[in-house]
Amino acid sequence: MDGLILNTEDLYTIGFQKIASIYGKEFTFDLKCRIMGQQTREFAASIINGLDLPLTVDEFVKETRFIYEELFPQSKIMPGVERLIRHLRDNGVPIGLATSSSKETYDLKVKNHSGLFDMLKFKTWGSSDPLVKRGKPYPDIFLVAADKFPDKPAPEKVLVFEDSINGVKAAHSAGMQVVMIPDPRLDRSLAPEATLILNSMVDFRPELFGLPPYTQPK
Repeated sequence: MDGLILNTEDLYTIGFQKIASIYGKEFTFDLKCRIMGQQTREFAASIINGLDLPLTVDEFVKETRFIYEELFPQSKIMPGVERLIRHLRDNGVPIGLATSSSKETYDLKVKNHSGLFDMLKFKTWGSSDPLVKRGKPYPDIFLVAADKFPDKPAPEKVLVFEDSINGVKAAHSAGMQVVMIPDPRLDRSLAPEATLILNSMVDFRPELFGLPPYTQPK
């Protein structure tokens, strides 16, 4: 979801930098790449350790909650995403959401996009689901998410869309194909496990993966 369906990675960066600035620290892009895809308490610990912040995990999570109540409802849908979701839904392709977010932050993020997210019938919130024992780069979230599909597909029949290095590693570890649409600043050589890397979802061609092709030009 974050950075792939919605522009919430940008909002996370704003929020984390606000906290870091209080202590004279900088939330760098390198640190951001290392935490993307982690569960809430995992990324909180990573940021605290990475920036040497005088906070506990609980204190950091509390600080971010106030920030995100303001920022997340401002989220916007990334280019090409709504077209693909509607296309897959209209063609009867089972689709779901696997996000490391908690159900609480998910609700804030989709506040103005409920219609689109209702099309993603099967949902897994990594920071709230007890079945997701470990965050990305471990494969837990994708295996749990795939198990929610009625036909219980084999991993090789699942296609994952990701924007983070941790997410790509998680999908690959799960035995699934993965299309990566990263931040343009990311060194793509850091994600050799990706099946395909694109600049934008606008560039995705469903037929390359055996899915029904678009009938209208983008």
